[in-house]
Amino acid sequence: MQLRFAAAAYRFRESLFALPALIVLAEVCAAEASARIDTSLSGREPAWTIHINSNAATWLLSTVAGAMITTAGVVFSLAVVSLQLASSQFSPRMMRSFIRDRLLHIVIASLVATFVFCVLTLRHISGTGNDPAPSVSRTVALASTVVTVMLIVAYFDRLARGLQVGEVVRSIAGETRDAIEADARRARARTMSNTPDTAAGPEIAVLATRDGWISQIPTERIFAAVPDGASIELETRPGAYIHGGEVLFRLWRPDETRRPTTTIVRRLQASVVTSHTRTMQQDVDFAFRQLTDIALRALSSAINDPTTASEVVLRLGSLLRRMFTNDVPATAIVGPKGKTLLRPWLLSREEYLDPRLRPDPASRRPPTARGYHLGAGASHADRVRARNRAPRLSSGTRNTPSSPRRRDGNGPFRAPARTAPIPGDRTLRQGPRRTPPR
Repeated sequence: MQLRFAAAAYRFRESLFALPALIVLAEVCAAEASARIDTSLSGREPAWTIHINSNAATWLLSTVAGAMITTAGVVFSLAVVSLQLASSQFSPRMMRSFIRDRLLHIVIASLVATFVFCVLTLRHISGTGNDPAPSVSRTVALASTVVTVMLIVAYFDRLARGLQVGEVVRSIAGETRDAIEADARRARARTMSNTPDTAAGPEIAVLATRDGWISQIPTERIFAAVPDGASIELETRPGAYIHGGEVLFRLWRPDETRRPTTTIVRRLQASVVTSHTRTMQQDVDFAFRQLTDIALRALSSAINDPTTASEVVLRLGSLLRRMFTNDVPATAIVGPKGKTLLRPWLLSREEYLDPRLRPDPASRRPPTARGYHLGAGASHADRVRARNRAPRLSSGTRNTPSSPRRRDGNGPFRAPARTAPIPGDRTLRQGPRRTPPR
């Protein structure tokens, strides 16, 4: 439940509907409460309220309601334009940073809520022109209008500064720094082991139930889902894409355990949160990808802004320095009651450095896809050695600068074979050009 609550809170922050809807519901309750207070006062008006007649109150609330709904359209238009500029100028993955802007959510909510409050207050005003209008409701409506106008001005200032590339890079770097520190705290709180052995028992393959990006893999929930003395191997990592039906865990449990296998599999599948898009909850690599996209877009011929690329490189250097000075997440964790978790697919420090300025694959294949997976009786050290055993190149070919690799990374580069001259092609038939005699 705690894991699902964290995922729901993350989606709530990225929603343009959730927070405005809650604020509008609160404003509806406030409108009804202020109307009841005016009724209970029975004609007595407090000194802190505004005293006007019904005609002036009707005109004022109608004008405020029309202005609020018109300004809401303008704010929506500015938000769409900012999203388009962020997608084209920086990266399509930058849209999430602008959608998560809490001030934008509050401004939209304030505009709609003030409009709803004014409309609900109008029905409590009598038709007689000289009768006094509800004083508390009228005062609350004017206060909401003033607060909304100030929020609009603050949003315009935030938007003007938020579209600057330095502010965009700073916000991503700050979120990345928080994710790095969270990973470091989790690494310090766990017991590590270098070469734990797997449990002597049958192997159970736990399959993924849906497609998507792995956003959260809490170790505590994994240990709580398996019996005592069991060993689990995680065949993915946070930030990887997994297909439905692909192996998610490999479990070796002792033979004497009595917990049903279906219960263990179901609890392991529920311990991993899969999202439709990549998030930065436990995926630090996604933050580096966003910064790299901004630098590559700045170096493109369409933009040609090397200063932006230099600033991104400086930010990347600060983040990598902070990452390298923290504790390295362990690939093997020893849990309570003899439980062991193997995580061979976590990104190493070298892998964070290597693919920074070139596209990387969306996911990493498990060892079974390369044919190096060992049986349940093999130790973790044997698994690591087997996984790192790369296929040898053909005889006489070395991966050196004299024999570069192909651009797709699959094997050594081989020059295309020479073709025979095409009949009628003067370029291939006439040979080298000679200097005419003087």
